[in-house]
Amino acid sequence: MSTDTETEAVVGRLRSGMANGVLSFPLTSFHDDGSLDLDGFRAYVAAQIDAGPGAVFPACGTGEFFSLDEDEYRDVVTAAVEAAAGRVPVVAGVGYGWAQAARFARIAEEAGADALLVLPHYLVAAPQDGLVAQLEHLAARTPLPLIAYQRDQVTFNVESLMRIARIPGVIGLKDGHSDLDRLQRLTLAAPDGFLFFNGAATAEIQARAYTTVGVPAYSSAVHAFAPEIADAFFEARRRGDDGVMDRLLREFYIPLVELRDRQPGYAVSLVKAAARLRGRPVGPVRAPLIDPSATDLADLERLLAVGLDLVSALTPVGAAR
Repeated sequence: MSTDTETEAVVGRLRSGMANGVLSFPLTSFHDDGSLDLDGFRAYVAAQIDAGPGAVFPACGTGEFFSLDEDEYRDVVTAAVEAAAGRVPVVAGVGYGWAQAARFARIAEEAGADALLVLPHYLVAAPQDGLVAQLEHLAARTPLPLIAYQRDQVTFNVESLMRIARIPGVIGLKDGHSDLDRLQRLTLAAPDGFLFFNGAATAEIQARAYTTVGVPAYSSAVHAFAPEIADAFFEARRRGDDGVMDRLLREFYIPLVELRDRQPGYAVSLVKAAARLRGRPVGPVRAPLIDPSATDLADLERLLAVGLDLVSALTPVGAAR
């Protein structure tokens, strides 16, 4: 098992990274026939890390964890660890039930991951005691620190949050519900040092609101295809530049959300299409996701050009760090 000192070191690295950059959730590269494109992924994730995120989270929702077998998962996490080379923490996704999650956790540990993001369990709704037990079972089977992810059928109340925060190795919570009333109660109840971050589908839309309840850190899907846009927004939020944030939201982020909402699954497939438009070797999505229609792809290309032009117009204000 990891020692308290080792866990504290991971928490410290994550806290520092979260304060200085967005959290990157890289896409997983596939060939046109659906097979894993490991060379493409290596090139893509290396470019993502070179862009300077606060941490990298391979094989999570944006990385189509649900579609990876265990060998592919091992290759993806290993490639991310090698690309990071200790520069940023690597937090791998695990999921399904706790037994399957434990198998993926062992692979992630062997691959050199620093921590795990526990994705929502599969299919069934569960009571609070069950949500806590899920993390207890997994924590007992891996030395890696765990970050719980509440979204969809997983929602922790205050009592459960306090219980999971006492589980050795559970270090934080990613929130995808955007219920700020509930989230404020959770942040106030959590022990000092417990990590929180904004995991809304397009987190920049609600970044200021999350900051008001003590959760300034966030994951950025936009970073997966346009790090320069994501960084421009992050820097504007960090210095409190409402004018720049409003313009980016009005002209790029809100239209992106409206485009994303045209089809289920576009939160991943639209991001992947945008990365392909930038020349990134990510390939198509795997079923049950579908790639964007020709009409949606054309609209995405126009919107991407708007976003990149806007960042150029904001330079040096929006310049990379």
